[in-house]
Amino acid sequence: MSGLIKSSIARKVAMALSGLFLVFFLLQHFTINFTSIFSADIFNELSHFMGTNPVVQFVLQPVLIFGVIFHFVMGFVLELKNNKARAVKYAKYNGGANASWMSRNMIYSGLVVLAFLGLHFYDFWVPEMVHKYIEFAPEDPTRYYPELLHKFESPVRTGLYVLSFVFLTLHLWHGFASSFQSVGFNNKYSAAASKFAKAFSIVIPLGFIVVAIALHFNQH
Repeated sequence: MSGLIKSSIARKVAMALSGLFLVFFLLQHFTINFTSIFSADIFNELSHFMGTNPVVQFVLQPVLIFGVIFHFVMGFVLELKNNKARAVKYAKYNGGANASWMSRNMIYSGLVVLAFLGLHFYDFWVPEMVHKYIEFAPEDPTRYYPELLHKFESPVRTGLYVLSFVFLTLHLWHGFASSFQSVGFNNKYSAAASKFAKAFSIVIPLGFIVVAIALHFNQH
């Protein structure tokens, strides 16, 4: 870990790899959530599998939590190191002439995404842990969709989710595309990879927004 903090190249590579890992999880999470729009049964079935499979629960879930923490810690470290390394003061630094708004404000979009993850964990992960390991409630394979639907009853809560995914788009727009460069992906496919990353940055958060709005207006 000390080597990662000391080496700027290692920090960027570690940040990119952890980001790519989280992007993969984001796609998987979206795929499951999107099924809730057209089939409560499919959503329940997939959620029940994810919620009861021991590999998912005791291997992949801890790895995911570590990946989230690692990514954001490295983001803060990079921001501090970059600020310290700048040879000119902010008063003389024309950031817009050298980098896009998204790249200059990754720390802020990242903080909003981090706050959203806190809300998301509070809404879903914490109740799930309480249900399983504190209350030891009997498992009900059909409970997942009603629980999801309930979370989007409030227009305020739905609005917070929508706003968070807008900031996720901003964060991914620069972060996902630049991650390919950070890991050394620089060949004839670089332009295509960058376009894919930009499209992903719009389509997936937009898909989450569609799910949130659809569930809000689908209350029984």
